[in-house]
Amino acid sequence: MPGGAEQFSHDVDRRMALAREWDDLVEQVRAIPGFEDFLQPPRLESLLPAAKGGPVVILNVSRWRCDALIVKADDVLVVELPELRQDAIVARVQNYLDVVTTWQVRALRGVSRDMDATVSSDAVEAALDDCLQWMWDAFAERILDKLEYAGRSTGDDWPRIWWCPTGPLTLLPIHAAGYHRSPGRAVLDRVVSSYTPTLRALLMARDEPPPRPAGSDRMLFVGMPDTPGQEPLPNVDIERELLDEMFGDACTSLVGDGATRDAVLTGLVDHSWAHFACHGEQDLADPSRGGLLVHDGRLTVTDLSSQQYQGAFAYLSGCKTAVGGVHLPDEAITLAAALHYTGYRHVIATLWSVLDDEAAEVAGRVYGDIVHGGVLHAGEAAVALHHAVRALRDRHPGTPSVWTPFTHTGP
Repeated sequence: MPGGAEQFSHDVDRRMALAREWDDLVEQVRAIPGFEDFLQPPRLESLLPAAKGGPVVILNVSRWRCDALIVKADDVLVVELPELRQDAIVARVQNYLDVVTTWQVRALRGVSRDMDATVSSDAVEAALDDCLQWMWDAFAERILDKLEYAGRSTGDDWPRIWWCPTGPLTLLPIHAAGYHRSPGRAVLDRVVSSYTPTLRALLMARDEPPPRPAGSDRMLFVGMPDTPGQEPLPNVDIERELLDEMFGDACTSLVGDGATRDAVLTGLVDHSWAHFACHGEQDLADPSRGGLLVHDGRLTVTDLSSQQYQGAFAYLSGCKTAVGGVHLPDEAITLAAALHYTGYRHVIATLWSVLDDEAAEVAGRVYGDIVHGGVLHAGEAAVALHHAVRALRDRHPGTPSVWTPFTHTGP
């Protein structure tokens, strides 16, 4: 044996000493308030409060079986999903990604807004519609019925639900599942949907935020009407005018060559609210490289995750800002999730490229509902987005590419 018996004995003693030191350090950390569960699976009782605003549905995907874990404030319900199989999910997700890619290629060619012609071909829309119907049949209807959200909701008192998908399902627009030409047979007709990367993330977002610095209740607008290698976004100016009108002097604008990576990262520290009107890109193989295209390059998920903010609301009126990775879908590494994790409690984002007119329309509707007297009420964002998307859906039920992409993450 190299080193002999004496060296071996020394190595064993050293390892045992390090193990004891490790155990002592872990105990010290667990003695700190808030770290009692350090390096331990969280206790169920500590996670249940995440569902105090409504049920959280964790969709578990496995090659053995798939289930929905419905986390309520006082209990967890298990709903078997016999129609949901991992191999079928993988095939559906691949087809969905192919369809989305086709849509984005068409949109980025700068084809006109004619939704019944080249941009939104019947084949693309039919494939998206088929995916939405499959999700309804495979799991969404069964879950909503279990929760007794069985009828079409009306009025102002809509129930809330949080989706926490796992595996390949993280890539799909679960909030839009359904048969949209049959009233009441769609998630949009029964509940207001939000997403959360994890139960713990939602629990943290529900905590009372620390006091924000004086003067930080301001809007940061980041706009790129023209980006090299990308189609122009003429409605950036419309969104900027909208926010200028609503916030006045409390809106800081970084537009064009003023929207640099450093300027944006600096501005995020001093503003509780942020709005990005620019192109986004997603790298499904390496989602941490995805981000927003600003004047001097890409503002990536990694860039945004490098510091903590005390933000209340972020609106990502860009492309592909809520899509995770295809190889590691459970990581849920998206620009929306990155902003959420780093301190922005509410994030509105898009799953894929959106038409400029629809992006501006949804933004106008959302801000019209959540801004009162120059003050943004972030807690109303999910409901506002829900109604804005329903309005688009009701006008264009046969073109899901127009209204499906918009998502809300947060409490």
